[in-house]
This record gives sequence, C-alpha cells and structure tokens, in this order.
Amino acid sequence: MPDSENYAVEQLFSVAGKTALVTGGSSGLGLIMAKGLLLNGASVIIASRSQEKCDLALKELEQYGDCAAIAIDVTDESGREKLVNLVDQKFGKLSILINNAGANWGAALEDYPDSGFAKVMDTNVNAVFSLTRDLVPCLEKAASADDPSRVINIGSMDGIHVPIVQRVPTFAYSASKAALHHLTRSLAVDIAHKHITVNAIAPGFFESRMTDYIFEHYKQDIEDDCPLHRVGKPEEIVGIVIYLASRAGAYTNGTVIPVDGGTSISKGKRDWTQ
Repeated sequence: MPDSENYAVEQLFSVAGKTALVTGGSSGLGLIMAKGLLLNGASVIIASRSQEKCDLALKELEQYGDCAAIAIDVTDESGREKLVNLVDQKFGKLSILINNAGANWGAALEDYPDSGFAKVMDTNVNAVFSLTRDLVPCLEKAASADDPSRVINIGSMDGIHVPIVQRVPTFAYSASKAALHHLTRSLAVDIAHKHITVNAIAPGFFESRMTDYIFEHYKQDIEDDCPLHRVGKPEEIVGIVIYLASRAGAYTNGTVIPVDGGTSISKGKRDWTQ
C-alpha cells in the first residue's frame, strides 16, 4: 500500500467491521464510547447490571448500527459466563473489549466500611481481570500481528493523583484505579504474544448522570483544578478510544493515557481541605 494510503485518516483510524464489547455501556462514558464505535462502523454489545438501563440504551444505540445489550453483573461468575457466551454466539470473535463497568464509594475514613471497599475492588479490579481472562479466546480469534485485538481498561485520573476536589474521601476508588493501571501493564506483557494489546484510559471529569451532583456543587473548583479550566467533551473520550482501537494504535501497548486536561499533574488553585 502506498504511503499516501497508509497515512490517510480513513485508513489509520478505521474501526469499520470490528466487533466490540463495552461493559457499563448503558450510561455515562460507556454509552458515549459505544455510540462512537457504532457511528464509525463497529458492531457493539453493551453490558450493564440494569435491564431497564440496557433497554433504554439499546433503543438509542440501535439507530446508529448493529448493537445488542445484556443485563448482567460483571462481578458474578455466572453473569460473566452468559456475557462470554453472547459474544461468542453473536460475533464468534471479539476485536475490542472495553472494561468500563465501575463502582465508587465515598465516606470519611472512620466510617468507611469493609463491605464498600470490597465492592469497589471487586468491580473495578477483580471483575476486569476475570472477564479479560475469560474473553482471551474470543479476542485471539480476531487478532493478527498487523491488527491485534484490543483491551481498553477505563481507569481514572484518580488512580494517578489523590482526588480532593469532591471533598469526600474515595479510598477504594483511587486504590482500585491505580491497581487497574498496573494490571493493564501486567496483562499487556502477558498476552502480547497472542496479538492482543492492553491499554488504559484515565479520564478526568466528563458530564454524565454520575457527575451531576459533583458538577452542581463543585464544578467551579473542578475547572479551577484543571489547567484547561474545563471538563471533558464526549468526542474527546471517543477520539482516544478510536485511536487505541484502530490501526493508528496498533503499536501502543501497556500504556495509561490520561484524558483529563492536565488535572492529574496540576496542583490546582485552592486549598481543597477548606
């Protein structure tokens, strides 16, 4: 292929014909990423715990392309088995796995429950490991040396720095995302020989139902803490997903890419402990 074709945007960043699974895909960033993949020609399965949310999301997403939805809990072994079976039945092979499903828990140290800590770690780390392990055979079927299959883990800037803007400690969330970032590196080394890359995206603040309360009370603080003085836009998370999932990102492996406007390296403007 001539260089002019190799370097063309439509060649470098195409995900047309690829198959993708997005966990936590019924709302928030998961829904945005699923929509972005569909609009660019991929077929997508979304998974979420809520049947109602799955139904609503599917109704929206079906207008953009080939999409299916399943209501399962990724922390449940039988639920993961159902999900793996659906991927195998619908696609036969999987090009892109986006581990986006997550949980959070905020409380002061003296009130932070063991059950809350365990729930967050189980969802944000344990389930990602287990689902990725179980889907390796499907990912391997879609993989080649020139076009590896992709695992994209959704971490957080809070796994890079200590979050204080919200003023409510989220010990388990920060620890889980830091662990997820390192799990990403470990998996990237372990399964690269199968032609599967593993990378993580560490988002900052984006508008969604999950951030409604935070933005209502602390949006000015969030913008002050960001060197770009704003929150993220949907196309900015879709863009990095498309990069990682396309030929442009085929040689990127074991990375953690912050998409936070520089917040994770900023000291901010205020004393957030006030």
